[in-house]
Parts: sequence; C-alpha cells; structure tokens
Amino acid sequence: MMSGLLKGKVCIVTGSARGIGKEIALLFAAEGAEVVVNDMRPGSAEGWILESGMEEQLHPYYFDITDAAAVRRNVMEIKKQFGHIDVLVNNAGVEFNELIGMISRENMEKMFSVNVYGTIEMIQAVSRIMGRNENGGSIINISSMVGLRGNPGQLVYSATKGAVIALTKTAAKELASKKIRVNSIAPGLTQTEMMEQADIEKLQGRIDNICMGRIAQPRDIAGGCLLLASDYAGYISGQVLPVDGCTIM
Repeated sequence: MMSGLLKGKVCIVTGSARGIGKEIALLFAAEGAEVVVNDMRPGSAEGWILESGMEEQLHPYYFDITDAAAVRRNVMEIKKQFGHIDVLVNNAGVEFNELIGMISRENMEKMFSVNVYGTIEMIQAVSRIMGRNENGGSIINISSMVGLRGNPGQLVYSATKGAVIALTKTAAKELASKKIRVNSIAPGLTQTEMMEQADIEKLQGRIDNICMGRIAQPRDIAGGCLLLASDYAGYISGQVLPVDGCTIM
C-alpha cells in the first residue's frame, strides 16, 4: 500500500519511456504525483502508460533535452498545464563503452551532449519555475558509481557522470537560497535493457564485488529517488547517494 508521499507534486522524469526512468515515473505516480514522462521518441511511452492504470497521472511529453529551445518551450507548457513544477529527475543518458585508444569522437560528443549538457539545460529551465514555489523543489541527477570510482573501458562515460556529480554540488549551493534542493543518485550495476545486451562473463568480477549478492533492479534506484523527492529529505542537498548494494571496487 502506497503512502502518498508525493501527493500534490508535479514531477518531470527525463528519459522515462523505459528502464530506470520508467520505474521512477511509475513509483512517483503510485505515490500520488502528477508525472511528466519525457522521451525524445514520440509514442515510446504510450503502451505502458495505458497498461499501468495510472494514465490520468502519467503525462507524456516528447522532446530532446539537448535542444535548448525545445526544453524551454516544453517546460513552459508543463508549467502552463499544471501551474507548478516540484521535482525534476534528470535520468536521460547514453552510454558507449570504449577502451582508451579506441574512443570514438562521435560517441564522446553524444555522451557529453545528453549526459551533461542536457542535464544543465533542464536544470536551467526548471529551476526558474521552481524558484517561484513557496517551498522550492527537488532536483535529482542520476549519475553513476563509475563517476565516483571509475571503471576500465568507461573513460568517457565515467567523465560525464563525474561531471554530473560536480554540477550537482555547485547547483545545490547556487539554488539553496531559492529552497531548491539538488542531489544525485549514483546507481551501481542495474538490470536494464542495456545490461541484457552486455557480456555477463565480462561483468562477473564486478557482480562478485556486490556485497548484497545481486545486481540492482530499476525499482531500487526509483526508491532512492522517492526519498530525495519527498519532504522527508527537506534538509538534504548537495549529496550523492550511492545505490549499489554495498559494492567493493
């Protein structure tokens, strides 16, 4: 039974047509929020939204977070539809794993464009709206444990996630006067569609280092986001919350 922790709140979750973002959107809606489900692929969320039975609370908005004009336009439309924005989860991201010496400039630019620049564009647009709220709001940036500790074959990806962690800390300090909290969730290995395409044998060493003995499920990450989005985290800002099952790296 859900407790309505987010009742009355309007939440935007980027990259939420599938995977971790989808689970965050579903959990937030179950906890009473009006949730903007964002993805850049038109129609990509319609099926599961209808299947969820919460279609009145899940609202698809299709736009590219790397397009500054589209971000501003859609954020203003969201404000016009709901009157306020209380929570932003910057979940959208791309990942290419390449060893040093084989790193593609195209993939490098795409990862920085989505993972870093897109996150900044969303923070800029949404914080202007949140700043008008009496109680501010909560911004949650999805980073990664590799942004904290690194990992072979993920030089560029870890660099983008390290940047997300750094911008989280600075945004928290800059926006605190407006009562806007900014935190980051750093997931460990998580069972997503991307993971299903990976070579599990190559990942076995990392899996063996998870003290809780299993890979995270998207719902585990969503639970951490729920905490930071709720009023129970009203005095938490500028923090990075690892959700990694106690991983030794």
